[in-house]
Amino acid sequence: MPVESGSSAAARQVKQKRKAHTISIRRTNSSEQERVTSQREMLEGQDSKLPPTIRQTLLELFGQIEREFENLYIENIELRREIETLNDRLTAEGQTVDGGDLSKGQLKAKASHSTSQLSQKLKTTYKASTSKIVSSFKTTTSRAVCQLVKEYIGHRDGIWDVSVTRLQPVVLGTASADHSAMLWSIETGKCLLKYVGHAGSVNSIKFHPSEQVALTASGDQTAHIWRYIVQLPTPQPVIDTNQMSGEEEVDFSDKDEADGDVEGPSESPTIRVPSTTLKSHQGVVIAADWLVGGKQVVTASWDRTANLYDVETSELVHSLTGHDQELTHCCTHPTQRLVVTSSRDTTFRLWDFRDPSIHSVNVFQGHTDTVTSAVFTVGDNVVSGSDDRTVKVWDLKNMRSPIATIRTDSAVNRISVSVSQRIIALPHDNRQVRLFDMSGVRLARLPRSNRQGHRRMVCCTAWSEDNPICNLFSCGFDRQAIGWNINIPALLQEK
Repeated sequence: MPVESGSSAAARQVKQKRKAHTISIRRTNSSEQERVTSQREMLEGQDSKLPPTIRQTLLELFGQIEREFENLYIENIELRREIETLNDRLTAEGQTVDGGDLSKGQLKAKASHSTSQLSQKLKTTYKASTSKIVSSFKTTTSRAVCQLVKEYIGHRDGIWDVSVTRLQPVVLGTASADHSAMLWSIETGKCLLKYVGHAGSVNSIKFHPSEQVALTASGDQTAHIWRYIVQLPTPQPVIDTNQMSGEEEVDFSDKDEADGDVEGPSESPTIRVPSTTLKSHQGVVIAADWLVGGKQVVTASWDRTANLYDVETSELVHSLTGHDQELTHCCTHPTQRLVVTSSRDTTFRLWDFRDPSIHSVNVFQGHTDTVTSAVFTVGDNVVSGSDDRTVKVWDLKNMRSPIATIRTDSAVNRISVSVSQRIIALPHDNRQVRLFDMSGVRLARLPRSNRQGHRRMVCCTAWSEDNPICNLFSCGFDRQAIGWNINIPALLQEK
């Protein structure tokens, strides 16, 4: 009868142990699944005050979380099994080397060295496999203070866009679906001027970099350029009653909902005729912006094109075609002749006008749903937001893949980036505004409760650099704009 060698016996033992362990895992998983299913059925059978749709959504979300942790648990068991198998193999192979027996010291040294390398490799693999789900539950450690300072109420319909002048006097501009644009005193919240020259929803407003001139885009298929002169009222002291930090939500306000009709300020001056009308689009003009220098403007339309105009002559200089669906936004670089357009076709395009003889375009497909906006930073970055609930930071020098990806729980609308602090403000469909740094680390969430902050979708945000009163503004479909004071610790700014 043939005698089994030592190495063959060890291999057979490892194989039997692996088989028994696999059967054990299957039985454990099966029993665990039956237990979870019975618990879920029991929970679904209990009485609850939650509406059935919300209850079902919560059950589905908890089910997804449970499956993620279950996969990690199974992967952990498999990794431990591999460690045991390799340790058994090392022990079996250590019996004979080149026909001679190893001493206990040599065997121990070899096994220790191999196990150390294996342990380090498995530890790295396990960390990588768990980082995705762990990052989803990571909380911010910042002590960012977010204070609601002022509310700007007067529009009769939702506010699509908000912007701040770049020169003195510093005023706030809002663009609304009520066919008007308004200029506001940041300190007092008073409407200083009203523009009613459009025949459709005013979808965006941008101020000239060096003159008291505004650019508005509208659903009437035109963009208007109009001059304004405003006189700031005497500022009133601001009472600090809404200070809070981080993720806290506290209700301090007793004001009524702003959903009812609010009479606009009748005493404010009104402009009814633009100084320049830009018209060549065949659809809604959803956004417009000034090129560096303020001598040209770019418009984005639902007719799938973006147009470049000469301000002095009102003539169409270039028609930028290529998007397969409606455009959602356009933005210009603060210091270079670069334009970025976003679209419902899930792409954004970078148009380069720095060389007068060559107008190059690059297409970027980094999202899986509508790209709601893409904006430049002062440096060499582009930040894009999408309905796929992600925001991505790109390097202009290498746009093949994003350098940071921010995953959120709601669709992202028109984003903005602070020039001085390099903070990204994300307005969401779920009424929240979240702040992230350029590396994707969450800094804060602006306060939100039933009677504080926005009560409907937040459409846009805009930063006002070095403003002692408000340095961030948001607007939403609840017909109001809000001024916030954001205090980010210096340590975070230096990151």
